[in-house]
Amino acid sequence: MRRMFVIAVCLLLAISSTAQDKRLLRGFDGGMMVHSGLLRGAVKPINYETLGAPFGIGGVARLHLGDHFRVGGEGYISTLNQKGNGSYIKYGWGGMATDIYFISGRLMPYVGVTIGGGSATTLLMGETPSTAWAPIDDTIYNKEGFMAFDPYVGCDFTVSEAMHLTLKIDYLHTLIDGHQTLPVGPRVYFGFLFYH
Repeated sequence: MRRMFVIAVCLLLAISSTAQDKRLLRGFDGGMMVHSGLLRGAVKPINYETLGAPFGIGGVARLHLGDHFRVGGEGYISTLNQKGNGSYIKYGWGGMATDIYFISGRLMPYVGVTIGGGSATTLLMGETPSTAWAPIDDTIYNKEGFMAFDPYVGCDFTVSEAMHLTLKIDYLHTLIDGHQTLPVGPRVYFGFLFYH
């Protein structure tokens, strides 16, 4: 974690030192995104195999430093429904987002990483009883924190100087005690950003 922070700071200093204009802060942006994707893998403590499309929402706010660098924060919630009976695996995470971007006409491709943390909540229920208010047997609930390492690549489309549409793909790594937890997989984000 410390090594990634040092790398991000060094990258920030290198990019900002090459800016032709002496102003370091060039503006800011922020907005909301919805996402889905494909997650799969085994929840090892209970040997449960997952596969499905998560759905979620979140947002980002960033400062533009120099001509090609942004730094800020982002946070998301993502729910992967399971078994069709109200069971789910839910991730909530956020952290410091840094990326490098380039402008080519109305397109603005970017690549970056978010480093932070979050929590994973798992609720897996057995068969749903046929009567209301009856207990559900074989229910498993677990909630634990994790370190988040989330590389991403994306592209903005400039609608106007003040508004962009964005499309992004990420691959969230959730690390608990130094080990990757499952399920994992790519998520695709779509949303809007306001620029100033």
